Amino acid sequence: MHSAEAAVDGEDVRRVVALAVDALRDADADAWEAKAGTLEWTCRETLEHLADDLFTYAARFGLAEPPTTALLPFRTSSDRSGGPANVIFADRAAGAEGLLTIVEACGGLMASVLRTAPSDTVAYHVFGPSDPEGFAAMAVVEVLVHTHDIAQGLNLEWSPPGELCSRVLNRLFPHHAAVDGDAWEVLLWATGRTALPDRPRLTEWRWYGTRGAS
Repeated sequence: MHSAEAAVDGEDVRRVVALAVDALRDADADAWEAKAGTLEWTCRETLEHLADDLFTYAARFGLAEPPTTALLPFRTSSDRSGGPANVIFADRAAGAEGLLTIVEACGGLMASVLRTAPSDTVAYHVFGPSDPEGFAAMAVVEVLVHTHDIAQGLNLEWSPPGELCSRVLNRLFPHHAAVDGDAWEVLLWATGRTALPDRPRLTEWRWYGTRGAS
């Protein structure tokens, strides 16, 4: 079991976004159309999806009464059949640096919203209702695993802080609390990215943002 540690918050979101941007900045400019890890999306599409996650998570807490039964009614679209349906897209003319800027901006927005949201606020996610700390942990997981996907496609190294991986495992994956091992490897297994020595790769997975759920 991974030891309980400090809560996950907006500063963790800002920190992990900064680490991800730094890790991806050295990518070959021509490599962004490669597939992102095991996903069907390109590296560019996956990073736009990540920015979209951060933006739409933040938007939930912009309402006086955050939605608890439905997603916000943004109009979404895809650049191609099979691509992610997003609210947020980067201007292709701005290149990879523009794409990274969009992700950093959306991460900063999420961090700022979490700083001001009352701790007892509850907002909706497809996996159920959650509080600001839960959404902070969700945002961190999105950054961690999608940066992993993108780094695979770009042939880059990505090794996030183990203590942060441990904290989001504790917060969102209590049903895997008995799984021992390196926190980053366990998180990749818990999100269907890889197998562990004694556990096959998951074909279905989810997290639990609601306190006490599993």
